[in-house]
Amino acid sequence: MRYSLLLTFLLFISSGLVYAQTSPTFDNIPPKQVAKFKAAGVVSYRDFGAKGDGITDDGDAIATTHAFANANRLKVKAEPNATYYISGKERTALIQTDTDWGTATFIIDDTDVQNRNASVFTVSSNLQSFKLSTVSSLKRNQKKIEVALPSACLITVTNSNVKQYIRFGLNQNNGSSQTDIFVVDKNGNVDMNAPIIWDFEQITDITALPIDEKPLKITGGRFTTIANKAESKYTYYNRNIAVCRSNVLIEGLEHRITGEGEHGAPYGGFINVGDCAYVTVKNTLLTGHRTYSTIGAAGKPVSMGTYDLSVNRAVNVSFVNCTQTNSIDDNTYWGILGSNFCKNLLYDRCTLSRFDAHQGVANATIRNSTLGHMGINAIGSGTFLIENSTIRGRSIVNLRSDYGSTWQGELIIRNCVFIPAGGKPISADLINGSYSGQHYFGYTCYMPERITIEDLRIDDSQHPENYQGPAIFANINPQLTDNSYREKFPYVITKEVVLRNVTTTSGKSIRVSNNPFMFREVKVMVGQ
Repeated sequence: MRYSLLLTFLLFISSGLVYAQTSPTFDNIPPKQVAKFKAAGVVSYRDFGAKGDGITDDGDAIATTHAFANANRLKVKAEPNATYYISGKERTALIQTDTDWGTATFIIDDTDVQNRNASVFTVSSNLQSFKLSTVSSLKRNQKKIEVALPSACLITVTNSNVKQYIRFGLNQNNGSSQTDIFVVDKNGNVDMNAPIIWDFEQITDITALPIDEKPLKITGGRFTTIANKAESKYTYYNRNIAVCRSNVLIEGLEHRITGEGEHGAPYGGFINVGDCAYVTVKNTLLTGHRTYSTIGAAGKPVSMGTYDLSVNRAVNVSFVNCTQTNSIDDNTYWGILGSNFCKNLLYDRCTLSRFDAHQGVANATIRNSTLGHMGINAIGSGTFLIENSTIRGRSIVNLRSDYGSTWQGELIIRNCVFIPAGGKPISADLINGSYSGQHYFGYTCYMPERITIEDLRIDDSQHPENYQGPAIFANINPQLTDNSYREKFPYVITKEVVLRNVTTTSGKSIRVSNNPFMFREVKVMVGQ
């Protein structure tokens, strides 16, 4: 017997409350049925009233199912080939146990949404975060914090009195509070694979979130978002799967988008990973969103970022064998990933339109992958490794000019193919950026101290008539052509570049830059 009628009270039809934000009881379920569920170790959405017919709003039943599963530590399994319709009603299903969506389809209707900030699913921990009142300062690369913890924890620290990432350009802003995120063991030892990257002379907030030891696995699911029709301005929609728990695997998910029109509000990532560590998204199919225009902070038109993947304040996040439904070279669709305040991001065997680190990544790896029209965009620190990959952007790496074109560390490009602008006739620059030295970003800006490029093939066969050959560096500051130019905030230029087996289809030799003065002190070593 199914208990959809018995559990009607749990669906909160009359109150309109968000199920995931309450602490319900299940006293009206007969003990025998509870025992049956526990013996099976799994519950389905149909057990709690979902129709799966693609018409009935199953959102409440889905949220109820997960709440019961969480309370009893049971797995959740969707009915094979069911189609669950989820309206724009405000509610969030909390996922705290393994979930198998299998071949089920989920239709998420964003045409009439009560709260665009309410996730459809949130993958959460039942472990509680807590403040660390005894830690008052931190140093870059500090190896230990003096605390005793119940287990390994993710530490997030903020100094609201210091502003960094003071954005420049059409989307200019006043910056973000100094932020860092790192992992420590129960004795306070910092995982030096993702070290502390800033000096904190003062701390206004420091929080510890225990890391779940047992992995949580989410598999399958065919999701379709019916896109919103809102005005094209920066009112991000977060109707998504938010991952806020450490040690999570998402595998075999598909996400498609339908109904995009002449205008729409942007999305903050259908898979949105934040405030957690050790998350892998694997064998997953995604979709780029249509690019819309809006008016930026400087009062001028800008293309508006909208994402299917988003990662914020997270450590050790991997995307493995992920692809997208639309062409990675089609610039009518925005790049697939945006990220902020992250460490150790990985693409492996991915074919996606973009990798992007806005407000910094410490250590990033792209391997065995193909990047499309928006290429690789990043600022940050540590080691950036790109290997066994094909890059089809306008450069191999674009150091984001709106955050100072900064990378404090090393760049390694190994065994790659570079097809400038996907084969369009442009002059090829391997490292792109823009830095005038007149704007303060909240930190000293660096170019990679050492750049190693080996076994690189540049397919520059489709080049303009006046093409002189590929340049290592773009003309990052066209005004800096002699000693008379003064930078208020000097740029720390690359010290050395190592080139080994770099070939071009055009037959033209690689050059340093169209601005030889700016890079006059860079030591270029060939074949060493």
